[in-house]
Amino acid sequence: MPEPGSMVIIIGDGLGDWPLPELADQTPLEAAPTPHLDRLALEGENGLMDPIAPGVRAGSDTAHLAILGFDPSCYYTGRGPFEALGIGMDVRRGDICFRVNFATVDADLRVTDRRAGRITDGTAQLAAALNGLEHDGCTFLFTASVAHRAALIIRGPGLGPRVSDADPHVEGVSPQIAHGEDDASRKTAALVNWFVMRAHEMLTDHPINRTREAQGLPPANIALPRGAGSAPELPTFHARYGFTGAMVVEVGLVKGIGKYLEMAVMDVPEAHGDLTTDEIAMAKAVVAALTHHPFVLCNLKCPDVAGHDGDAWAKLAAVEKLDRLVGYVREHAAPDTYLAVTGDHSTPVLARDHTGDPLPLLIHGPHTRPDQVAAYGERPAARGGLHRIRGTDLLNLLMSLTLRAEKFGA
Repeated sequence: MPEPGSMVIIIGDGLGDWPLPELADQTPLEAAPTPHLDRLALEGENGLMDPIAPGVRAGSDTAHLAILGFDPSCYYTGRGPFEALGIGMDVRRGDICFRVNFATVDADLRVTDRRAGRITDGTAQLAAALNGLEHDGCTFLFTASVAHRAALIIRGPGLGPRVSDADPHVEGVSPQIAHGEDDASRKTAALVNWFVMRAHEMLTDHPINRTREAQGLPPANIALPRGAGSAPELPTFHARYGFTGAMVVEVGLVKGIGKYLEMAVMDVPEAHGDLTTDEIAMAKAVVAALTHHPFVLCNLKCPDVAGHDGDAWAKLAAVEKLDRLVGYVREHAAPDTYLAVTGDHSTPVLARDHTGDPLPLLIHGPHTRPDQVAAYGERPAARGGLHRIRGTDLLNLLMSLTLRAEKFGA
């Protein structure tokens, strides 16, 4: 029997989309020039993938858990712990963790920009002003992540994770009042509500925000927590599969999943989580990781950013970045490497949010069975030989192709 091959999953974050009038009723993926993806689609197997299940609007966290073979209905405890651990925070048992957006509110406390103009500078100083606050016997640990993102840990006795979001997820309304589902969670919710108002008081006159306003930029004058969760109990990736894995990803959320699974999380300084990312630097990191690990997952964030911004042309550019990343990996990885390319969810330009549409999937490698698909895209993939699978199926398919799967039965 031949030696097992290696496996790479490359994820275009928020890759799926809808046909757009300005693109002649094509999706950005269908309209963009993608010579590498089209060649691999022609030579490989194609299909559609529902990250969780048909019609389910997946988050990046639940989708990545599923793609890594961990059913989120069993393992998911909230987004916050992944976000916090992913940016290097010390997450302990009993901590309640949150994903946080720096945002902008007006004088009437209405949210005018949920991402504070996609702020990129000064967030570390803003976070430092909030880090270490104390209230009602609890401590608030706060750290900036990429761009407008941050993470919050509330540490103290008697806390619960079943807390609703303070982030309203839309603009033009005030932050939501957090509510808890049980006594411990109600205590946490009260702390969240205190933190939101205290953060607004402290950030409004912060020098970073005074400078932003003088420059005509929206101030990051409030912090909006969401995605409450406690530390999950997950087996390691190696314990689950018997081999090691690595991640080449840009944002703290996905890094946190990798750290919980004790995967190697590679640092790529040129990866910024937006269109300024150097995709070839990420591709080189994938190829380097393959010298030490038989499995690598790579996530390119910019398609999702463009979708949330409702920017069709930025999403076209993001798709072209994905194509170049994929082309480099395919050219420089060993010939026996199986390469899968898909998304973690759809973020259509018109929706500006995640939808439950299925994602195109291609698998390319030495023993795939080419089908009739000649281009990579949402509609061409529907004709492929892989048909329609779920996220939890993907790694099983790759393990079978690389002769790593255990036989079921005699």
